Amino acid sequence: MPPRTKAPKATATADLAALVARMRGGDRRATSRVVTELERLSPDLPALMRKLEPHLGHALVVGFTGPPGAGKSTLVNAYTSHLRQAGKSVGIIAVDPSSPVSGGAILGDRIRMPATLDDDGVFMRSLASRGHLGGLCPAAVRIIDGLDAAGKDAVLLETVGTGQSEI
Repeated sequence: MPPRTKAPKATATADLAALVARMRGGDRRATSRVVTELERLSPDLPALMRKLEPHLGHALVVGFTGPPGAGKSTLVNAYTSHLRQAGKSVGIIAVDPSSPVSGGAILGDRIRMPATLDDDGVFMRSLASRGHLGGLCPAAVRIIDGLDAAGKDAVLLETVGTGQSEI
């Protein structure tokens, strides 16, 4: 009897196309997976970006930066509430200082943004600055594209407090 062979797997391109289609259909898990792939510099990143490209350029992108304690999170929360009242979907990228223990984001911004909790029209991802200076991390721009491709009407980017990581 000949050895059994596994059924051929779908190509990575077909898998990515299905993932992007689910994300565009509003599937939060698919959106989260795409954002994770963009953050981690997945080997599939070039193919994923090609799948996202036709859907780019529609979201309003707004950045919020300033020194620690200036009210960036409060302003993002208020603007998110305003956008949601207008029926707009919102993606939020909050760049937080990195934890000295895990290297991940400290996640303090989520506490200061109650408008983002339990709202299916808001997708929020906290990113660790991972030692990069200037308030951003390299993945932020790719994730802006991911949330734009997901169909968000607005993508809000909050930087880590300028000067907070430079010390």
